[in-house]
Amino acid sequence: MEAARILRISRHRISSLHRLISSTLTPKRCFLKARDTTRSGEAVRTVPYPPTAGRRIPWTSSLSSVSPASTTPVYGGCGLRNINGGRSPVMCASYVPSSGVSARIRAESDPGCSRSFHTSPRLNVLLPPHIWLFIKPVQKLLAIILGRSVRKWWKSLPANKRQLFKESVRRNKWRLSLGAGALGLVIILFYFTNLEETPITGRSRLLVFTKKDCDLLTNVEYESLMEEFKDVLLPAKDERYRLVQTIVDHLIACNHDLPEISKMQWSVHVVDQPEVVNAFVMQNGQVFVFTGMLNAVADNHQLSFILGHELAHAILQHTAEKASVTHFLDFLFLISLAMIWAICPMDSLAIVGQWVQSRLREFLFERPYSRNLEAEADKVGLELAAKACVDVRASAIFWKQMELVDDLTGQARIPEWISTHPSHGNRAEHLDRLIPKAIKLRESCNCPELPCVDPRLVFEMSMKDLLQNHRGAENKVTTGAVNPLQVNDRVAITATTGGD
Repeated sequence: MEAARILRISRHRISSLHRLISSTLTPKRCFLKARDTTRSGEAVRTVPYPPTAGRRIPWTSSLSSVSPASTTPVYGGCGLRNINGGRSPVMCASYVPSSGVSARIRAESDPGCSRSFHTSPRLNVLLPPHIWLFIKPVQKLLAIILGRSVRKWWKSLPANKRQLFKESVRRNKWRLSLGAGALGLVIILFYFTNLEETPITGRSRLLVFTKKDCDLLTNVEYESLMEEFKDVLLPAKDERYRLVQTIVDHLIACNHDLPEISKMQWSVHVVDQPEVVNAFVMQNGQVFVFTGMLNAVADNHQLSFILGHELAHAILQHTAEKASVTHFLDFLFLISLAMIWAICPMDSLAIVGQWVQSRLREFLFERPYSRNLEAEADKVGLELAAKACVDVRASAIFWKQMELVDDLTGQARIPEWISTHPSHGNRAEHLDRLIPKAIKLRESCNCPELPCVDPRLVFEMSMKDLLQNHRGAENKVTTGAVNPLQVNDRVAITATTGGD
């Protein structure tokens, strides 16, 4: 019966998606419309592109359908107006042509509507990443050969020569220490001369490779994905595709004051794989969303946050940053790898030592670093969604929903310390701490007020009822048990998007 209960929940979520997609929008629910700025009397300035005006993007808390073939004027959002220096907000209209699989922002804005970020100068890398990709196995092999050769050489030495060598090392210990210090100084100089300030967050990071350096690998990966998904890509006329295209258009339009967003050409691809709950954005602006993600979200607010999170990965160049850190760690661990093969008396012990080294590197450096990047993308994605007038409180609800589904399905929880992503519960707590600041940012963008009823409280109450029913009647499948998974069925989320 538990399996039937889980199947019932899954069917309800999928049927809710179709119900929300087919929902209609009344004119009074659409907040994406021209508004007068009453504080200083300045009117909204629009720039016709093209001369024939298109229709406005409808935006509701439910998953609504939008025509993809229209040229859509977008109004509102912090990126579309000047909020600096206490001046009255003047919207800079952006027009987003939504045709085919690409969405390119064409905008004319006031000078005050754009922001720039200062980054420290960096040294150009000698070789592009795709060359290092081929060199890496050779480097590893050479380190193993070098360490093994040193070990064999030491074993072949007579006892008296070993003693002479040890005495020579003791006599020249200061020279050896000086050489090791010089090598360490070179590594430190390399690290600090390749530090760069992360856009938006201002975090200092190692960036050996840039987006431009990674273009070749990104394009190859993109072509591979298009070949893999060519038979399951949704057409542009599909309602699910138009939904994702509309949300991406809106997020980009409301954040086009960020150079990392306005200078990139964004394209949307929706993959029809309901079993895959995933979405990602490549560094070349290619947005991939799986229909399983559309089934997992409850409303446009949650989907907007997820897409904002993935856009944040792209504009922060997290892929290039991870490649840079991996390249730097590879160099450092080559030295220890050679030492392992030189010190271990047998090849079998050296292999075990190499495995231990790789696991320590993975769990002490790479995976925690990946979790930190995910947390940063959550923070920036929440800000992107706030500037787009999304109900940012829905972000925490999404991860609580994911945690609830895992509990109901009996899926084993992987400890966070061995995962590349934070746990669902920790992500929800992290977002709850960020939401008050995001709400203030949203208010500064002259967005509609949020409803006084917090959907997070409604979800918590509904979740408690669901868990109580689950414990009290394990052999019953009730319709009411699945209602809490859809927050907008219990409370009207009309503040930011006007939907019910």
